[in-house]
Amino acid sequence: MTDNPADQIRALDARSLRGLAHPLRMRMIAALREFGPATASQLADRMGESSGATSYHLRQLAAYGFIEDDPERGVGRERWWKVRYRGTRFDNVEDFLQHPDPTVRGAMSTFLYEHAAAHAEQVSTWLGTMHEWPQGWQSTWDMSDWTLRLTPELAEQMINEAAALIESYRERLAEAEAKAGAAAGSAAEAAGPDAPGAPNPPDSAPGDGEAAGPAMVRIHLHAFPRSDA
Repeated sequence: MTDNPADQIRALDARSLRGLAHPLRMRMIAALREFGPATASQLADRMGESSGATSYHLRQLAAYGFIEDDPERGVGRERWWKVRYRGTRFDNVEDFLQHPDPTVRGAMSTFLYEHAAAHAEQVSTWLGTMHEWPQGWQSTWDMSDWTLRLTPELAEQMINEAAALIESYRERLAEAEAKAGAAAGSAAEAAGPDAPGAPNPPDSAPGDGEAAGPAMVRIHLHAFPRSDA
């Protein structure tokens, strides 16, 4: 396991769920994870909210342990915030859906519906902006669905295996770049400085137009039973 808390996943309990399950708080923490540390004013501009609202909800997220100060960025009274964890998880969803406290059940409902709405918004944003991306990315995306007849056990196995496969790609870019850098360095050393035939940088291949370099790729995994009727 990594020693960096920001690379870890936090298991939610009833208290932390109530602290997170708010539409603006969920949007802000998602923005901090995707775009990095920010101030209340910066988040207000991004969210279309007042800085007073974002400042209040940032303090609440900090009180529940989801974010913390980023003192290296602060200047004067300016306060920057950063996430403490890469994501969250539920150890047992049923414990929250069937919790005896109605406020916990309500928080769970809010969390799930906001999560689903965020996924729909992200897909819509991609469909509206894909023409702005390099051709390599315009032709490399997917929006598929399947319907399979499974038992709960098989469905759980499929979900776990799909998640494990996705996670296995998390470090592949760094590994590929390290190998490419080592190969380019060896080729340049063999050819000599400024020698003809030295390889082009990976993201500037001639004739490709605008280079399609690495990007953050959003992946949604949904799986749930449907009625046969």
